[in-house]
Amino acid sequence: MPTDKFMEEAYALAKKSYDEGGLPIGAVLVRGDEIVARGHNQRVQLGDPIAHGEMDCLRKAGRQKSYRDTVLYTTLSPCMMCSGTIVQFGIPKVVIGENRNFGGNEEFLRSRGVEVEIVDHPGCIDLMERLIREKPELWNEDIMED
Repeated sequence: MPTDKFMEEAYALAKKSYDEGGLPIGAVLVRGDEIVARGHNQRVQLGDPIAHGEMDCLRKAGRQKSYRDTVLYTTLSPCMMCSGTIVQFGIPKVVIGENRNFGGNEEFLRSRGVEVEIVDHPGCIDLMERLIREKPELWNEDIMED
């Protein structure tokens, strides 16, 4: 099933970011059965506060005539910045690996007409739990909490 394949790709990117000392969030933009772009959170690696996984993926997608025929797969529920970008670009569907460790913008997305699917991917859940446990200060910095 393509959903599983694309979420596994996003998870591999999250693992890559974690292995680099960053936040374990990966994203894949898909059109039909083809990956348009891949990205992962690089806030730590690049020292860029906007380099979230979804933003990195969309940057790598480059200019598109339209996003209305795409699906964004992301390992963690998108923050408000990334959710706003999804709405701004008109991405019609987001598949979320997990929203147990961070969530809250699903209803915002739905209210703007975005289809939201949450798959409760065990690897995504475990990897984010691991980061929060091992590096709580890094996680709190990412979500802007003291």
